[in-house]
Amino acid sequence: MASTFSNLGLILQATGENSGTWGERTNVNLQRLDNAVGGIANIVVTGATTLAYTSNSDTTTYTEEAGRSATLVFSGSAGGTQTITLPNIEKQYLINNGSDSILTLTAGAGAATVNVAAGSKTLVYVDGSDEVVEGISATNAGGSNTQIQFNNAGAFGGSANLVWDGTNVTVGATGEVRFGDTSGGEYVGLKAAGTVASSFALTLPTTSGANGQVMTVDGSGNLSFGDISGGASWQAVKTASFNAVAGEGYFINTTSGAITMTLPSSPSIGDFVSFIDYAGTFDTNNLTIGRNSENIQGSAADLTVSVERAANTLVYVDSTQGWLLTVK
Repeated sequence: MASTFSNLGLILQATGENSGTWGERTNVNLQRLDNAVGGIANIVVTGATTLAYTSNSDTTTYTEEAGRSATLVFSGSAGGTQTITLPNIEKQYLINNGSDSILTLTAGAGAATVNVAAGSKTLVYVDGSDEVVEGISATNAGGSNTQIQFNNAGAFGGSANLVWDGTNVTVGATGEVRFGDTSGGEYVGLKAAGTVASSFALTLPTTSGANGQVMTVDGSGNLSFGDISGGASWQAVKTASFNAVAGEGYFINTTSGAITMTLPSSPSIGDFVSFIDYAGTFDTNNLTIGRNSENIQGSAADLTVSVERAANTLVYVDSTQGWLLTVK
């Protein structure tokens, strides 16, 4: 009676067979078992690869074949997606994909295959009917609802309301992203409004901003820090004639003589300049406001301020009226 073979290709010797060589065949079997249980095969991926495996080999000399190994370690830089054909036998494999390729594991013409991303590890088994099945699935990853887990759809902990697509994490149903305090008892949460007209993203500033600044948006979702608008940016005391800048306020000291403040050129509607009589001397040494080719109060003439402790703001409106005083 001739020898037969097991699922792993072990030589099943008939009673009384192989006299004189029975020991060598037994050693081949033991080595094949050793490889199937604990063997590691290092495979360089250069393209589609079929792992070596001989199912029915009655031999007295052991030959190591990658398809029998328990662990398959892939390397190489073939790129893209490469097909790896496993032996079509009932067997499990620990896969370590150290290559830069996506590996498609197949065992023949069956419909079921498993993709292993570059840099990933997984446990698969072949069912002996051309099917390759992932033996460890992240769908039931273990752990608890306080631990980060992924299922095979990219969701955390099996929840459809927290999904990672490889680039973005989506918190569904107006759920909050919470930042806990040092005690862990309180938090600050961020969440979307109940109804959003259309999806948008807010891009955080590239710097931390300066003291007293506020966060603003440019209309395209880009956040930045800026100064609070609407009030004058007050400057150091002026003691000589100067050119004013829109948006600034000036303390003007005419103690030593008259001063001319020249208004900004090419102003736009809403531009403003503020001034204050610093020492109460405008009545002695006047402040002249140079119109710089624009009208003041509808007149093509400079404005002389001769009232002690005068303070006012000029706002530009148009070329007809020019600069208007906010207080008269």
